[in-house]
Amino acid sequence: MKALVYRGSGRREWAEVPDAALVDPTDAVVRITATTICGTDLHILRGDVPQVEPGRVLGHEAVGIVEQVGQAVTGLEPGHRVLVSCISACGRCRYCRASIYSQCLGGGGWMLGHRVDGTHAEYVRVPFADWSTHVLPDSVTDEDAVMMSDILPTAFETGVRNGAVQPGQAVVVVGPGPIGLAVITTARLFTPGLIIAVGRSSGRLAAAKRFGADIVLSAADDPVAAVAELTGGLGADVAVEAVGAPETFELCTRLVRPGGRVANIGVHGESAALHLQQLWARNITITTGLVDTSTTPALLAMSVAGRLDPSQFVTHRFALPEMEAAYDLFERAAETGALKVVLSR
Repeated sequence: MKALVYRGSGRREWAEVPDAALVDPTDAVVRITATTICGTDLHILRGDVPQVEPGRVLGHEAVGIVEQVGQAVTGLEPGHRVLVSCISACGRCRYCRASIYSQCLGGGGWMLGHRVDGTHAEYVRVPFADWSTHVLPDSVTDEDAVMMSDILPTAFETGVRNGAVQPGQAVVVVGPGPIGLAVITTARLFTPGLIIAVGRSSGRLAAAKRFGADIVLSAADDPVAAVAELTGGLGADVAVEAVGAPETFELCTRLVRPGGRVANIGVHGESAALHLQQLWARNITITTGLVDTSTTPALLAMSVAGRLDPSQFVTHRFALPEMEAAYDLFERAAETGALKVVLSR
């Protein structure tokens, strides 16, 4: 089969690899019908995730058709159309029983495109298939479903829920890329009083307005002063870091008011300073986290009910064999205006 293979920092190749096959009795093999590229895949290519070894098939988001199931799989059958979660879960360990699937002690967590071959391929082996897939209703399209494999639960859980967004609050999102836009989308479910987006790209800031931000601010200006002015001198109740850079994390700690919360989503490949000499007396809560995908069923239900529109994230479409071209375009998002690209059979 063909797949997108990580060849080391800065190098990737659409190449022939061994066919995906069952390894454990809890596995399923899924034929990919739709996948998408994540900012985390770009972090891997930049060498920010050294645990990913050369030769790994990238990708952790997909929709597809079940081809085979292991002997211990009870909830899936060949022919089922499924959402493949970006997080795998054994379903039995202490963390899985608490729905903290990212910290699975039974061999799960972030596996696909990280510790095992991922979804940027014609077929993928899905570990712990009963717990790591969702059978899809006919009313949910492949494109909509693949947005709920990672980007929407990540934004909802690690940004909005960790940030404890409440009605009437001021929320600032630093980094209006796809994840930041998903934060804006899911934050609106809690009716905050003000949503502010801070970014460098005029195109991304325009997208933030379309997705529901009330105010957009250029990072080149003075966002700290602007947010203070917009909030009566206090700062934001919640500041969400959606980039993964030292300067954006440190900016979030300056944007938040006393008693506020900084929710970090970004994947960080280098150290960021934590200025405790300024923060210790301000009652600031800082959260980090890898998505658990525990909210995926709720997001799917909202999509079915018409309360959530995942299709607005998709700006470009490619055939699966055009993976290299899709990466080229996504890597130049500031130039191309790409938000999410979908690759389909």
